[in-house]
Amino acid sequence: MAQIIITAIGSAGDVHPLLGVGRSLAARGHRVVFCTHPPFEAAARREGFAFVPIGSAEDYAAALANPALWHPRTSFKTLWALIAPVLQPHYDALEALRGPDTVLVGTLWAFSARLMQERHGTPYVSVQVSPSTLLSAHAPPAHKRLTIPRSLPLPLKAALMTLIERAVLDAVCGPRLNALRATLALPPATRILGHWLHSTDGVLCLFPAWFAAPQPDWPTQHTQSGFPLFNDLDDSEPDAELEAFLATGEAPVVFTPGSTLVDHEHYARAVLHALRATGARGLLLGADATLTEAQRGRDMPRQRLLQRRYVPLRALLPRCRALVHHGGIGTASLAFEAGIAQLVTPFAHDQFDNAQRVADAGCGVRLDAPIKDTALARALARVLHDPRIATRCAQMRAKLTAAPDGCAEAARFIERFVPNVPEVPNAPNAPDIAQDSANVPLRKAVSA
Repeated sequence: MAQIIITAIGSAGDVHPLLGVGRSLAARGHRVVFCTHPPFEAAARREGFAFVPIGSAEDYAAALANPALWHPRTSFKTLWALIAPVLQPHYDALEALRGPDTVLVGTLWAFSARLMQERHGTPYVSVQVSPSTLLSAHAPPAHKRLTIPRSLPLPLKAALMTLIERAVLDAVCGPRLNALRATLALPPATRILGHWLHSTDGVLCLFPAWFAAPQPDWPTQHTQSGFPLFNDLDDSEPDAELEAFLATGEAPVVFTPGSTLVDHEHYARAVLHALRATGARGLLLGADATLTEAQRGRDMPRQRLLQRRYVPLRALLPRCRALVHHGGIGTASLAFEAGIAQLVTPFAHDQFDNAQRVADAGCGVRLDAPIKDTALARALARVLHDPRIATRCAQMRAKLTAAPDGCAEAARFIERFVPNVPEVPNAPNAPDIAQDSANVPLRKAVSA
C-alpha cells in the first residue's frame, strides 16, 4: 500500500469531494495524509486521516469574510492573495513527508504538489473538481465578465483564451510562483492555469461526461470519474422538529447560499417573497439568515418556513421539492442525485459555469446575483412547475443511480500511480451510510 498525500485548497466544495476520495483510498488500505485549511481538521481526522494544516484559521476566515472574494471583478486576485503566502511552507511540508511510496493528489490550487512533481519526480494526480478550470477554447467556461462566445471561430476563441491566460491569470499568479520556482532551480512557468498546473502523470476530473463532455484541448492524460457524492452525514443529535416539518405537508424547497458571502437579510427577505408568491414551503439554511417573527408575518409560521444553520444535504434533498443554491458543483451533484429541480444563483468563481451546465442539462434555471425578489419568485415558479425540468431531473437521477461510485472510481485512477504496488482486486469500498438517504433520520446541527 502507499502513502497518499491529498492537498485540498478552497471552500467546502473543494475539500469535501477529496474527503470522499480519501475515504475510498483508506478503505483500499492506503495511508492518507490530508492537507487543507485548519477549519476542516476535524472532518479529516474523523475519517482517520493524518492532518497537515495549510495556512491559519484566522487568515482563512478573513478571506471568506472579504466581500472582494465574492465579487467577479476582484475574486481571482483576492483568492490568490490567500494562496500565494502558503506555497513555500506547504512545499516544505510535502518535501518532509515524501517517501518512496508517496503519491500526491491535489485540487486546482495545489501548486506546491505540482512543484514537487517537477522537482523530485513524485507521482502526482491533479484534480479538477469542476470543468470551468480546464480553460477549453472548444467549450469556453461561462463567467459573468470573461465569457468567450462559443459561436466564434475556434482560432479566435483559442487566441482570446491565450490572451486571458497570459494577460490576466499569469499576471496575477506568475510573479510569486516564478519567484519560488527560481529558488528550486526551475524555469519560469507560463499559461499557469491553462497548462502548467495539470499533472503530467494524470488529471482526474470529478464529474461525468454528460455534465461536461471531454474536449480536444483537455489534457490527454485525463479521466472522468463521475461525481464524488461524499456522504456528509454527521453524528449530531436527532432533530425532531425538522423530522416533523419534512413529514407533514408538501415537500419543501431548500434555500442555501453556501459559503458565499451575501447580504443574508436581503436573501432571507427574497426567500419570503418567493415562498409567498409560489405558495411553497421552505427550509432556509445558513448561519446568518435569522428571520424575526415580525419579518415572517402571520402567513409564514415555522410549519411553512423552517431555518437551520446546517443540515446534511445528501440525506435531506431526496425529501425535498427543489433546491435554490449558489452553484457549487458538489451541491449541484447532490441535487442531480436526488432528482430535484435547481434554481442556481451564482456569485463568483466557477459558480457561473456550473449554473449554466445545470440549465443546459435541463434540470434548472440560472439566475445571476444580485438576487431580486420578483426575479427569484418568477424563476422558482418555473422550476417548480415546468414538466420538462421534472422529466430531465428524473433522467439525471437514473443516470447517477446506474453510474459507478465516483469516489471509488477516483481512488482506482489514483492507484495507477502508486510506485511498484499492484492494483487491489475487488477491494471493499467504504460503506455508504446514506444509501437509502430518503429514510435516514436527519440530525440537528445548530438551529437558527
